[in-house]
Amino acid sequence: MASVAASNRAFFKQLSKYYTWYTGGFIVFVVILAVLEQLGLPRVWIGYVFLFATIALYAGIGIMSRTADVAEYYVAGRRVPAVFNGMATGSDWMSAASFIGMAGGLYLQGFDGLAFILGWTGGYCLVALLLAPYLRKFGQFTIPDFLGARYGGNIARTIGILGAILVSFTYVVAQIYGVGIIVSRLVGVEFALGVFLGLAGILVCSFLGGMRAVTWTQVAQYIILIIAYLIPVVWLSVKHTGVPLPQIVYGSVLQKVEKRTVELQNDPREKEVRDIFRQRAAEAKARIDGLPATYEQGRAELTDKLNALRAAGNTDGAALRDAQKALDAYPKSVDEARTAWGGLVTGNTARAAIPRSHAEPFDSSNPDPVKAEAERDTRRLNFLALVFCLMVGTAALPHILMRYYTTPSVQEARRSVFWSLFFIFLLYFTAPALAVLVKYDIYTLVVGTRFDQLPAWVAAWNTVDPTLMSVSDVNKDGILQLAEMRIGGDIVVLATPELAGLPYVISGLVAAGGLAAALSTADGLLLTIANALSHDLYYKMINPSTTTQRRVTISKALLLFVALFAAWVTAQKPGNILFLVGAAFSMAASVFFPALVLGVFWKRANKWGAIAGMVVGLGVCLYYMVHTYPQFIEWFGVEKMPLWFGIQPISAGIFGVPAGLLTLIVVSLLTPAPDAQTQSFVESVRYPSLPTPVRAAE
Repeated sequence: MASVAASNRAFFKQLSKYYTWYTGGFIVFVVILAVLEQLGLPRVWIGYVFLFATIALYAGIGIMSRTADVAEYYVAGRRVPAVFNGMATGSDWMSAASFIGMAGGLYLQGFDGLAFILGWTGGYCLVALLLAPYLRKFGQFTIPDFLGARYGGNIARTIGILGAILVSFTYVVAQIYGVGIIVSRLVGVEFALGVFLGLAGILVCSFLGGMRAVTWTQVAQYIILIIAYLIPVVWLSVKHTGVPLPQIVYGSVLQKVEKRTVELQNDPREKEVRDIFRQRAAEAKARIDGLPATYEQGRAELTDKLNALRAAGNTDGAALRDAQKALDAYPKSVDEARTAWGGLVTGNTARAAIPRSHAEPFDSSNPDPVKAEAERDTRRLNFLALVFCLMVGTAALPHILMRYYTTPSVQEARRSVFWSLFFIFLLYFTAPALAVLVKYDIYTLVVGTRFDQLPAWVAAWNTVDPTLMSVSDVNKDGILQLAEMRIGGDIVVLATPELAGLPYVISGLVAAGGLAAALSTADGLLLTIANALSHDLYYKMINPSTTTQRRVTISKALLLFVALFAAWVTAQKPGNILFLVGAAFSMAASVFFPALVLGVFWKRANKWGAIAGMVVGLGVCLYYMVHTYPQFIEWFGVEKMPLWFGIQPISAGIFGVPAGLLTLIVVSLLTPAPDAQTQSFVESVRYPSLPTPVRAAE
């Protein structure tokens, strides 16, 4: 034992030395690029350097960490110190949603956006209390491993495999989506191409060295992403307050934002623009109400206009092209028209709403007091539902729970959770301040600016994706009103350096940080999917006698296939980052949480109860999402149903978890109790002083 402890201490010192040199080298690298920018290095080259230098760095770590050893590939040899596992977990956790989407969500939603911070932080408390030490005591490789051992047979394992794949695939699509946005902005390529370029960075680590390579790469990625996140927000804080600690000035800036919000609510020009959007929404609604006659009338008008231009021998090629383009873009059927015009109603109604208070919980702009109170109640309910789903989902995410298999002991697993919370806290404590500082900057320095004097970053982001950033002079006064500006939450963090007036090298740094966040999470998720297929399905269920080399090879091949398929799905733009992430959490909570927690703390939970609970929980969750989320309704061709209690589809787990939990309990009580061996297995997992459970043996 003494020799093992000494070996672990030496390994820790060695890692500390390596990553200290790495951090210093990265800072020098950024400084050199900053100097080169001042000397005239084009921006596009800075983007390429950041993109390819960081991917080359991760590739180097992946190559040095390549392995064919099963324990190293699946759990990094179970020798990752708590501090470094905390950093790796923090990097694994700080996905594109955390790095890119969280501050953007707070910017758009104000108080309501705090649900993500509360839910995710609370989730790690559940991980520490309910699962991490017990799964480490179990001591195998994956979550389906635990389900198969605890509940016996392959049925529970199979459901665990399917659940892990579904949850991880949904989550990884969100990460690759973030990669596409970042790469397209960094090097100026199209979104779809950016997706596949970023894919190389994802594959290079997880493909070569499995969990070993992913772990040490994630530590390196955490260092990059936390530096990238803090520098712009600190600079923005100094710009507006003179104080380099944005967390401290958060309250004072928030008061200024609230004052400016009231001014914008009452500004006559803002009211004029909102009235125009309100009128457009009413016109679109009238066209929907008049279907199918309005559809035929609209097509006839566009056709007549095009024919009239042709008959008149119009020499203005632009007019002819515009008329032809308008006709080509017209809906091809009455159903398409209803969908398209419905989108216009929704979009214009949203832009007609008055600016919401950032600080007031669940505020409503509805002038009717009764309707306003009902709206506040619905938003309050959705807030609590989202917090619940994120908390429980965090405690059930396979790729996060797998990280606690990599520590040397149960005690180190507990310490690892503490360090994970600390490293995540650095970002979470800063995100609300960033959102408020960005909103203050836009409200005071961008809104009210003439269109011909708008900052260059507005036009730059408009070319990346108009759904993320677009401006239009709706009332033709030549001045930008807030209602004339549409900004997506996914660009708030990425645009912060330009907003703060920092050199472009910092924009590249932030993009590299966002890329690191997305890649680190995607690595872990793809590895989870590949392991579920190669280890849990192929090795445990199909061919237990296969060689270790073949297991690793199959895992790598499956990882490549899944990554390419995920990239293709991402290129279709299936939804925004936060929704995809939230959906993954709801599904994880519904399928895994009851079975995992009761599997540890209730010896009476049995095989049939777990099977029924996982199937019912996931089934209820998916049913609600598919029938309420517009993109899924379109994909699956199902009929839209009313929201249950006004709960948004992102929080479908609020129905799935209770359904799964109740089903597991009832079915377990109605069927025979687990055998003595299973109950002894539960005791051994729950109490670290007991011997390692027999079922956990390889």
